[in-house]
Parts: sequence; C-alpha cells; structure tokens
Amino acid sequence: MNILENKNGNIVILAPQGRLDITNSGDLEKKLLSLIDIGEKQFILDFRNLIYISSNGLRALLVGAKRLKGEGGTIVLCSMAEQIKEVFDCAGFSSIFKIYSTDTEALEAF
Repeated sequence: MNILENKNGNIVILAPQGRLDITNSGDLEKKLLSLIDIGEKQFILDFRNLIYISSNGLRALLVGAKRLKGEGGTIVLCSMAEQIKEVFDCAGFSSIFKIYSTDTEALEAF
C-alpha cells in the first residue's frame, strides 16, 4: 500500500491506496503518529483510492484519533467507496469520524 501525503495550509492530507489490512495498517498508524509527534493536528484521510479496509485498518485510524483528541486535533475522512462506507457503518465508526463525500467538503469543514 502506498500512502500519498499532501498539505493544504495546516491540514495534512493522507491518501492510502489499495488495501488497508493487517499487512500494512501499521504503516498508516506510524505515519499518523509521527506527523502528530512533530505537531500536526489537522488531518484529512482521502479514501478515493482505497478498495478494502480491515479491522486492523480501523484500529490504526482509532489510535491516531485518540492521540489527536489529547492534542486538540482531528481527523476527517472523505471520498469513500460504498463498500468502505459500509464497513465504517457496520463497525460504528461512522459515529466516531466525520465523513465527507468529497475532499472539497472535507477541507471546508476546517
């Protein structure tokens, strides 16, 4: 899995590509935590190129969100395929994270 990184002002945009599962969810978790450690507090995770997410991927997001909560930061999600949205709904994560249809909407949320 590749994770594209971009920045728009003080907002870090991370775009994981492919599958987010047990083999690579640690990569996303490490990326999030390292960015938080250097002071980043506002994140958009753009899922337009994500085709699968496992419970390990959900856990990585939760770890980042919990760390950010203590730092006064936030993670929002955008551009989810329907099958990814269904995983979030079934796991109850749709009530934990703000989810936007597009990256533009996610940027405007900040």
